[in-house]
Amino acid sequence: MKKILHIHLRTDEPTTAQISFLGETFEIHSVGSGGDIDEIVRLIEEGDADSTVDAIALDGPAGLLQLGHDKIRHVHADRLDAASQNTPLVSGRGVRGAFERWAIRLVNDIEPGIFTRKHVLLAPGLNHKGLADGVAAFTENRRWAEPVIYYNLPSAATGEMAMERLSQRILEVTHDKPFRRIFPQAGFPGTERNSAPFDWAQIIAGDLGAIRRYAPRNLKGKTVMAEYARPEDVEDLKQRGVATLITTMPPVGPQGLDSSQPARWPAAVIEGCMAAILAKRNLRESDYLNLLAELDWTPSIVNVQEDPKVNLFAFVIHPLATRYIFTHPILRYLKIFPHNWVEWAVAYAPPIYLSRIKGIVSPATGQRVEGLLYTLGTTPKQMMNRDPGFTYSRLLKISKMAEERGARLVGLGAFTSIVGDAGVTVAHHADISITSGNSLTVAATLETAKQAVIRLGATDLTQGKAMVIGATGSIGSVCSRLLAQAIYDVTLVAPRPEKLIALKNQIEEETPGAKITIATTPDDHVGEMDVIVTTTTAFGQRVIDITKCKPGTVICDVARPPDIEEWEAALRPDVLVIESGEILLPGDPDFGFDIGLPPKTAYACLSEAALLSLEGRFEDYSIGRELELHKVKEIYRLFKKHGLQLAGMRSFDKYITEEDLAHRRQLADDLRADPEKFRRYQEEARRKLAAADKEMAALSHETPAEEPSWRKYAPIGAAVALAIAGIALLSGGKKK
Repeated sequence: MKKILHIHLRTDEPTTAQISFLGETFEIHSVGSGGDIDEIVRLIEEGDADSTVDAIALDGPAGLLQLGHDKIRHVHADRLDAASQNTPLVSGRGVRGAFERWAIRLVNDIEPGIFTRKHVLLAPGLNHKGLADGVAAFTENRRWAEPVIYYNLPSAATGEMAMERLSQRILEVTHDKPFRRIFPQAGFPGTERNSAPFDWAQIIAGDLGAIRRYAPRNLKGKTVMAEYARPEDVEDLKQRGVATLITTMPPVGPQGLDSSQPARWPAAVIEGCMAAILAKRNLRESDYLNLLAELDWTPSIVNVQEDPKVNLFAFVIHPLATRYIFTHPILRYLKIFPHNWVEWAVAYAPPIYLSRIKGIVSPATGQRVEGLLYTLGTTPKQMMNRDPGFTYSRLLKISKMAEERGARLVGLGAFTSIVGDAGVTVAHHADISITSGNSLTVAATLETAKQAVIRLGATDLTQGKAMVIGATGSIGSVCSRLLAQAIYDVTLVAPRPEKLIALKNQIEEETPGAKITIATTPDDHVGEMDVIVTTTTAFGQRVIDITKCKPGTVICDVARPPDIEEWEAALRPDVLVIESGEILLPGDPDFGFDIGLPPKTAYACLSEAALLSLEGRFEDYSIGRELELHKVKEIYRLFKKHGLQLAGMRSFDKYITEEDLAHRRQLADDLRADPEKFRRYQEEARRKLAAADKEMAALSHETPAEEPSWRKYAPIGAAVALAIAGIALLSGGKKK
């Protein structure tokens, strides 16, 4: 066992503890000096004379002071160095910077975006260059508390430019001051300090002694980052309302590393242990690198309050058709203008903040999440007619807006999740995590379809046939792979043969025995299918001729806008057309905005963003054209863990009742039992469909769509611009 003498600035009674670190056991003998230089020197000399002491750790007394790039030796540095002639004497400087930078990177890996563009106050930044450099990789919003702590100067003196001018002067003034003055301890200041820098900060990083002494009592919702924290430190932060505590040193204890608790030992003790292992004096950061490389650790991220902190996500919606644009209280006045021109112009609207989603709580963990709801003005038609960069730039702007409000994850709704490369570019350029929600969309869709088929009377799903239209897309490909594992006989429909062949080969390799048929159009196979999943981007075109379906077919329409219109479905009342699975979120969710669904009900794509936040999984999840099968299964497991439920089956915004199901089941049974009756039934449906097509074609020919003309519609342009400006101003004022 190796022994470390730990000398600190407090006046606590001496204590002894054991820790296990880097395969060694250490006895840490901690003793307070009260900050008196003579006492510090005496304790060092005493430890140096004790042959059982392997290293002496000075926690607070520092021979070298560094602020930014400027350095100065303390007036008593030589006395400290001379006090130990044989035993390694360390102050934490050799490892502090490395661990601080490392910890920040690891924490950001665990919780992406936690530092991005946050307001960070270094309190103090003195001897914490690792902290300053680490957060600089994520934010330009840094301030230093030294002018306030040491001189009680106005808040303006804490900024980057001010500190560049003041840092050397601060070092010159402080280098001959007592250590307890340079490194304040917890307590009450003689003079209250300016609280503005602390109020400004979202993250306060530095020494807990200084933070506890000079920060205001109200630090509600803030994050504090320090080397280590004792139980009394944590209790004090809890009383002040601090939400999260991050410690940057390895959380070593008697049994080794335990990241569920804050780190309990300062950098000086950690360096002392490493110096004892190396058994050398005058070590530098480079000397410790090989030991650091052996360390597999995770910084402690502690929720200080008893209630779990609220995790925040954001979600993006957009109008699925022009008529939805006019639901906005300002844009409704544009109804008098040509709708196609309004649709074109409103696409240029800036992203709009709509509301804050509240009340989502996991019954399993008690974790609470809230969401920020944003909208684009772009319809699917406008997205498809424009370069993907048009939509990317707006999604990236939303990610930045959401991040500044504290969100850690952005969910892409409807067409925003499939435009371009399905979220890959946005995820690459955004500083917070992105998900399309497609993994949960797949899971919910297939579960809803299964329930629908069972409720219509099916007893053995493995004997049925399924079709996926849009099979090679992000959602369609995973639906196809999962359906093949359950039904075995699946027809894949998509326009590109080479992709169909590749998907067929993949499924047959994954699921031996599966019968996979491929086609570029569904027409020749629709009449054989029991279940059809349609997930295309072919808005404005007929994807499936519903009149060809066999009696009792279940069609799950995942596409947004839907591939099948209500009037088409009415031609075949024996066929059940259902929407993709919608979700009942746990708790008492309030969306603060009408998203077009019943209370507490959300689209699966929104629910995935909420679910990942409940789990604390702030990572890029469902992005790209190829979803990962294991993520679909994982998200369904999390779905069950956190108490999400499928909402009731709906068809064209109406819940499907048991009476309705019974009627469809009876009608389908009658048609199966009487082939001649079914033939006449189909012919009548086809006649009605042809008549409707003829009528719509004539209407389209009579009223051709007009392209926007600046000369003709300049007044309309002005009206739209004013409406957009009004929305932007109103949206910008909502800081919830």
